[in-house]
Amino acid sequence: MATVMTHEPAAGESGRPGIAARLLVPGFWGAVSIVTMWLAVLFVGIFGGNLTSVSAGGDVTNIPSAIFLAFFAVIGTASIAKRVFGRRDAD
Repeated sequence: MATVMTHEPAAGESGRPGIAARLLVPGFWGAVSIVTMWLAVLFVGIFGGNLTSVSAGGDVTNIPSAIFLAFFAVIGTASIAKRVFGRRDAD
């Protein structure tokens, strides 16, 4: 007895997954969160202020505040990328 399998979708199914199935992919949300972090760094870099330090001798040091935010964005990007996009070994 032979079994025949078709490659066509069933009558009730469409060929493409719906929007809900595509939004539940973890990689999508990982990418959205990484892009959001770096957009925050961009906007703070453009519109944010500087951290100003005045020494006792009167020297003024200005450091863009986006540098500090970028440091934490690097940490967040690395942790999200490892968690979401990391290699999964077959058990």
